[in-house]
Amino acid sequence: MRKVPALLCVCLLTCNLASAQENATEVKHQSRSRDKSFSAAAVAEARGEAVESTPAGKLPVRRVVLYKNGVGYFEHLGRVRGSQDVHIDFTSAQLNDVLKSLTVLDLAGGRITGVDYNSEAPLARRLATLRLALGEKPSVSEFLGALRGARLEVRGASGTALAGKLLSVEKKNHFSANGTVVTDEISLVTDSGEIRTTELTPATSVRIAEKEMQIEVGRYLGLIASSRDQDLRRMTVSSAGTGDRNLYVSYISEVPLWKTTYRIVLPTKADKRPLLQGWAIVDNTVGEDWNDVELSLVAGAPHSFIQELSQAYYGRRPVVALPHSVALSPQTHGATLEPGNSQLNGEVTDPSGAAIANATVKVIDQNGQLVAQTSTDEDGEYEFDNVPVGNYRIEIESSGFQSYAASNFQTQAGSNTFNGQLRLGAATEAIEVSAGPVSGRKVGNLARLRAGVAGGALHAPGAGLPLRESMGIAGKTDRLERADIYNRGEGQEAAAQGGELGDLFEYKLRERVTIHKNQSALVPIVQTDINADRVSLWSESLGMARPLRALWVNNASALTLDSGSFSVLDDNTFAGEGLVETIKPGERRLLSYATDLGLLVDAKSESQQQQVTRVRINRGMMTTTSELREKKTYTVRNEDTTSRVVVIEHPARPDFKLDENGPQPEEKASGLYRFRLSIDPKKTEKLVINETRPNYAAYSLSSITNDQVDLFLRQKSINPEIEKALRAIAAKKSEVADLTAQVQSLQKAIDQIFADQGRLRENMKALKGSAEEKVLLQRYTRQLDEEETQLDGLRKRMKDTEARRDNANSEIAKMIAELDIDTAL
Repeated sequence: MRKVPALLCVCLLTCNLASAQENATEVKHQSRSRDKSFSAAAVAEARGEAVESTPAGKLPVRRVVLYKNGVGYFEHLGRVRGSQDVHIDFTSAQLNDVLKSLTVLDLAGGRITGVDYNSEAPLARRLATLRLALGEKPSVSEFLGALRGARLEVRGASGTALAGKLLSVEKKNHFSANGTVVTDEISLVTDSGEIRTTELTPATSVRIAEKEMQIEVGRYLGLIASSRDQDLRRMTVSSAGTGDRNLYVSYISEVPLWKTTYRIVLPTKADKRPLLQGWAIVDNTVGEDWNDVELSLVAGAPHSFIQELSQAYYGRRPVVALPHSVALSPQTHGATLEPGNSQLNGEVTDPSGAAIANATVKVIDQNGQLVAQTSTDEDGEYEFDNVPVGNYRIEIESSGFQSYAASNFQTQAGSNTFNGQLRLGAATEAIEVSAGPVSGRKVGNLARLRAGVAGGALHAPGAGLPLRESMGIAGKTDRLERADIYNRGEGQEAAAQGGELGDLFEYKLRERVTIHKNQSALVPIVQTDINADRVSLWSESLGMARPLRALWVNNASALTLDSGSFSVLDDNTFAGEGLVETIKPGERRLLSYATDLGLLVDAKSESQQQQVTRVRINRGMMTTTSELREKKTYTVRNEDTTSRVVVIEHPARPDFKLDENGPQPEEKASGLYRFRLSIDPKKTEKLVINETRPNYAAYSLSSITNDQVDLFLRQKSINPEIEKALRAIAAKKSEVADLTAQVQSLQKAIDQIFADQGRLRENMKALKGSAEEKVLLQRYTRQLDEEETQLDGLRKRMKDTEARRDNANSEIAKMIAELDIDTAL
């Protein structure tokens, strides 16, 4: 049986050599061609094959499908006999996913009688059953404080013994010339009634003299020790039947994201196409080995979630106080519409129990959002107020210590306590724990995790040997022509079979794979020729005059190329690297990988004033269309001795339109035009792009004046035909304005006569009938009669003027309604 090796990246140049295949160190594979995508169970049943017997009741993994969203699908298949029980080992982190996705089938007529797994109550709840009021990580002072009242024997460095019942453990400050020293002091009450105090030093020994208390401490330490074993969960599947049968189990589990990385080998001959080789980095962090499994890698992210089904939940019961004088019945209240807040506090210490000041404590919700952050005080204590009730991840960091993180910490309404202990170490080391029943586990160097190694060595053949010797070609590469490296890799069959999987894409490895637990592997998934043009790519967004060396790749294969990193080998030498997003079959994409030092690009913009290009008059509105013209000139200088093809990215603005008579783009991307420009050695070329943007302005014809018409003429926004029509409307508007002024003047004269008549009538009322007054009355009467005659004339003139004005307004309305012009200037 042979295993697929996790090859190092540099194997690209050597893995296809015939000499390497003949002399390579023995690797383990079990070749099994699989033309169709059946599960392990389906294949066995379809062919009537007998799956190998299940060793010692263990059901092995036969198929693994890894998804890009961090979920893996696992199939176990094994042989059982009679009413045999089989087991599968998981970690606690896997158990929640397993419980909500587990499928168990007896494939030969038997029946599944049950599935059992070991479940543990949360450690905090189990500790609460003890008489000792201790948390999960007490300091020495906290431990001794919990023994208050117990009989102890304390022996100091000098050998002096002190016996009695524990009264207290207190911190004391001692002042000296060197500053303040804080020590712990223990106080005992002796049999004679004396209170004796002694200092706790590293040389002080404390013995518990009471047997019952020794048993209680033993129980406490046993619970703490048992929590370390909780990360392993064993699930037992019980079946009932007769004879030999195949048993099938499938489930999903959280796994590390598989990563994709590519190599693009550019040919040395012009008639050859570039070679694309793709690799997948796979990490096995589940509870068992993947021995001889079918491995599929799916480029997609089906929806998945976490539900803590494995955690034991307890209902909360109210605490009702005993009545004092009046018997009160418990009260019920309405449910809360919004969750309440809680308080969170605790302290951060080192392994010796000393407080760590200025440590950073973060509270992060299940969506990865920072909820609160603070620092510990000089006593290593911290406190958060008004933290919403919920499930959180708590991270603690301090300079000179390993970082500490605890997930699944559930806060309740009221006060909550979480204490953290930091170990000495580098900042890149981390301790990851679960606040639930999962014990702490070493994460290891974070840089190695980011690199996908996860603490395990790559499955390299001949590990520890020089590269050529490990590949079995010791020195032979030196005798090969450099072009042979590319040619030997050309035409090789891909190690994985690609195909659509619903809306997703699957890479199914042609051979079975073995990856031990807590190890990682580099497995080949793509080997195909691609269409690619070598270009230089320049975009103003880069902020530099030098363009990028790039490949304009056309995915001519039937494979979906998943997103990841890529490296380029040109002339059998490393030329650069970059990142690529997912490329579908037939899709074209630019991949940049280096800076082109042989080209310089400069861009300059010019714009012209707006000019009216079109006028439309309809339904009393005049709409003008003006045009803003912009010109952008790209100047490219080629200082190299070889020709260049430059792709210039020009912004595609939604309001601007390219000049139909100017250069046209090779393609359009999201918000970008891409123009191709060829440049000979030691030459300078220019790319001139003209664009126009329309602007619109609307005017009401009923408010047009001669001054506006004059302005339109100065701006060359109207032609003589429109000017004549607008002048006619403006003239008629001036006529209406004159008539309106006449009407207002006549009305003013009428109002003045009315006021004078009112004055005369008041004077006539004041006359008493004397001869002189009679003469004055006659005079007033004649004056009133004359004014009445004037009023009749004014009213007649006003009526005539209003009629003329209304007629002019009607003519204006008719002129405007009948005016319909649409012309280009």
